[in-house]
Amino acid sequence: MDYQEINAKTIDRWVEEGWEWGRPISREVYQRAKNGDWSVLLTPTKPVPPAWFGDLSGKRVLGLASGGGQQMPVFAAAGAEVTVLDYSEKQLESERLAAKREGYRIRILRADMTKPLPFADGSFDLIFHPVSNCYVREVRPIFRECFRVLAPGGVLLGGYDNGINFLFDETEERLINRLPFDPLADPEQRRQLEEADCGLQFSHTLEEQIGGQLEAGFILTDLYEDYNGEGRLNDLHIPSFFAARAVKPSSS
Repeated sequence: MDYQEINAKTIDRWVEEGWEWGRPISREVYQRAKNGDWSVLLTPTKPVPPAWFGDLSGKRVLGLASGGGQQMPVFAAAGAEVTVLDYSEKQLESERLAAKREGYRIRILRADMTKPLPFADGSFDLIFHPVSNCYVREVRPIFRECFRVLAPGGVLLGGYDNGINFLFDETEERLINRLPFDPLADPEQRRQLEEADCGLQFSHTLEEQIGGQLEAGFILTDLYEDYNGEGRLNDLHIPSFFAARAVKPSSS
């Protein structure tokens, strides 16, 4: 089975078991967003700065690997035209549930973000891409596709794992792995993931993630670091995630 299919099936099961990132926001949260009171996450704990978005009214927003009914309802409430692409059918079911309950329009696509995105050039004004690259072996092609489907002046907001989590055992006390962490190349690393029921995940360097965006043509405008939200690394205040805001240059 293709590793992306393994991940899709794994996440489907997590959602059925009550995974926190697969539960749609409540009606109360949606109504507050309608009144302008909202925040969303790209990484585990820190809300995205409002200035990263600007006015969303009428903006064409793509949620890339952003299913779960947590961010798209908020953007719809803020007046955006929303599209979500995800490889997990259960995550997309959460999107359908939220949209039906609140009565907003959303375009929902099940697709693999490691393949060319099924959109024309310049289709979106903003791409919202929460932590998900850790489930993908090669990330540079994703940034190239994001650049292509954004309009000039469009914004990519992404959350990324910095690799620290892959180094340690489950207690986050012993250093047991080398980087890169690649379960398709290292049977022992695959065994660790299977025993922990983590799907197939991959570490990525800053060169791949920030450098990959710059290579695609983006201009990096801001970033911040974040933590796991629990566990020993979090208690020691060791950042394990970061979020970045990147812009596609406007035509001259």
